[in-house]
Amino acid sequence: MADQTDILKLGPYELKSRLFVGTGKYATFEIMQQALEASGCEVVTVAVRRERLYDNHQRNILDFLDRGKYKLLPNTAGCFTAEDAVRCARLGRELLGIDWVKLEVIADKKTLLPDPIGTLQATQTLVNGGFIVLVYTSDDPVMAKRLEEAGATSVMPAAAPIGSGQGVLNENNIRIILEQAHVPIIVDAGVGTASDVTIAMELGAEGVLLNTGVACARDPVLMAQAMRHALEAGRKAFLAGRIPKKLYAAASSPLTGIIGSNG
Repeated sequence: MADQTDILKLGPYELKSRLFVGTGKYATFEIMQQALEASGCEVVTVAVRRERLYDNHQRNILDFLDRGKYKLLPNTAGCFTAEDAVRCARLGRELLGIDWVKLEVIADKKTLLPDPIGTLQATQTLVNGGFIVLVYTSDDPVMAKRLEEAGATSVMPAAAPIGSGQGVLNENNIRIILEQAHVPIIVDAGVGTASDVTIAMELGAEGVLLNTGVACARDPVLMAQAMRHALEAGRKAFLAGRIPKKLYAAASSPLTGIIGSNG
């Protein structure tokens, strides 16, 4: 159970859950519903340019998302230019009546890595247009800082390439991004299992966004539960403060003051 006093603030939004979950790649909308419920998330991302807005029975995904329970976060997945991403964000705002967006400007279809120039351009345009921008980027600390300076509400560095399931590949870069940031850092992309989420949170991330790791698991609902508990454990461990790592052993029990130790 999330700590009710540990609130994540993103613009005007206050969130008790720090887990953000996507809605793509599920076998059915029903499984998606069950996984979202099991994850305990408050925010779900929806691709405005989504190929499967409707399923094989012509059912709309939005009919399976309770807007009284979840905050929808439109994203610009599938956009390869700043202009296209801005257009997509504006469309999402018109369709859903929502003033925030998860911005993605992708460089190419093979790697799905973010285009740094297009991402920065789109961030500046959307911020100037009154959007609350949560922006997907690489784990480059310099780029993360530039996006913050451009007015991003949250910077979302990738743990690993989208959908790769490789987990946090470069902890050092994430640490640097966190050290210099003055906005919430939400680790996004590449999460494969629960331990990946815990690692991201123990580093000090304010949250984790994931999709494939749950949607494509053998049991998406069970994996969603695991991700929820992993995030909560990682957050608590970060707040508690881990002991420093040492080269040699340190006894858990004192070696002095023990009865009979002096003869």
